[in-house]
Amino acid sequence: MTPSWRKPVGMLAILLLILVWCMAIASLSGTIARWHGVVQLLFYVVTGIVWIAPLKPLLLWMETGRWR
Repeated sequence: MTPSWRKPVGMLAILLLILVWCMAIASLSGTIARWHGVVQLLFYVVTGIVWIAPLKPLLLWMETGRWR
């Protein structure tokens, strides 16, 4: 059984996704800091969960080679 090249590529894609997402959210920190505390909390909770959405198809591709 030969190892698949998709798993290392997928792991790098996940790390890149996390890095880009963190940079995008951090770049908004100046604007978000002016918001009310409860709104900030809600924003960070939602953005902390939303980045997970692209992982399902990526993990499926890593395992099967198909996107659907």
